[in-house]
Amino acid sequence: MAIRVLGIAGSPRRNGNSETLLDWVLETMRAESGVSIEKIPLDEADINMCRGCNACEKLNHCIQRDGMDTIHDRLLEADIIILSSPIFCMGIAAQVKALIDRAQVFRSRKYVLKLPVTDPSRKGKRFGAFLATAGQDWPHVFDAAIPSVKCFYHVIDIRDADISYLMVRNVDEKGAVLNHPTAKQDAVILGQNLVATARQRLGDPTSG
Repeated sequence: MAIRVLGIAGSPRRNGNSETLLDWVLETMRAESGVSIEKIPLDEADINMCRGCNACEKLNHCIQRDGMDTIHDRLLEADIIILSSPIFCMGIAAQVKALIDRAQVFRSRKYVLKLPVTDPSRKGKRFGAFLATAGQDWPHVFDAAIPSVKCFYHVIDIRDADISYLMVRNVDEKGAVLNHPTAKQDAVILGQNLVATARQRLGDPTSG
């Protein structure tokens, strides 16, 4: 079975810096044998904001019917989930925050209903990555985004130790990341490392 990769482009601006970073990682992984890639742009995904109604604590699903119905299943099926976002006003983009807030259903399943989110046999065999770009060059520009990202991965059974990060500062205008001295090579290395680690833990899907 192929290693299943889900890439989520979180920017409202298509083909901007954070999505370019994502595409470089996905292109690297697509070149590997035994890897299946799916990419979802959140600006086309029709995900409403969480209503904070806590109905999922009783129903084990969200009362809203929208694009999250599809993404819900993809998040659980994927072996590697790569989330990208630009930094807006020192935090993740609103589209990404909406996705993370709607992951409340997984938190309810895990901590309130005491039900499994994924098959227990897959614990430690799923991986996440967070890719981000920021116009500012401040060392702390990504600090506010990371806790939300860790929460998102935690509720879908991806451990902190299995989250990778690639965050690029000082790329503001659209296309600026193309001129960054290390961003593309860092993205290539990340894609290669994610596939290698997944093969080690899952078994090489190209063998046998």
